[in-house]
Amino acid sequence: MARLIEELKKLPSVGSKTAQRFAFHILRSSDEDAAALAEAVRNLKASLRLCSICNNVTDVDPCAYCASPSRNQRLVCVVEEPTNIEIIERTRSYQGVYHVLHGTLSPLHGVGPDQLRTGTLLARVERGEVDEVILATNPTLEGEATANWLAAALHRPSVKVTRIATGVPAGSDIEYADEVTMSRALEGRRDV
Repeated sequence: MARLIEELKKLPSVGSKTAQRFAFHILRSSDEDAAALAEAVRNLKASLRLCSICNNVTDVDPCAYCASPSRNQRLVCVVEEPTNIEIIERTRSYQGVYHVLHGTLSPLHGVGPDQLRTGTLLARVERGEVDEVILATNPTLEGEATANWLAAALHRPSVKVTRIATGVPAGSDIEYADEVTMSRALEGRRDV
């Protein structure tokens, strides 16, 4: 039980008490339900991977966004996490592709530029495959630092680098923004 609680505490937003409740719920569950949960986790890890172009979580490579002929492949929106894509997609106003960093710069936590997944983005820009990069990192201290670092790293005469507007409240995650707020943030983006 202690090992399961420790593993559950590794999940985001799960503290000791919540992990304990989850563990006891699993203990009280039927053998079939517990086995189904374990199998779902195994299948998730076995069937999903990161897109080789944008780093989004996908079951096919390249992902549906990168492979879509109807999307503007020369317009790239950079987000911190795969969950941010769904928020932007709900606006129905963005028709470009994405690039997922899987984090932000955070020197206090030992996260520098080498720990972010920027390689394929920088390579695409270097090859001249991108006209505009929209920096849609969260308006937090780490998100702003990441956007500033990326703006400098992506600086090329042929590439426009923009930042989403402040339609998203400062100090929050874009994961919690509604469609109207996210749409306004995309429309009001600015040069960096």
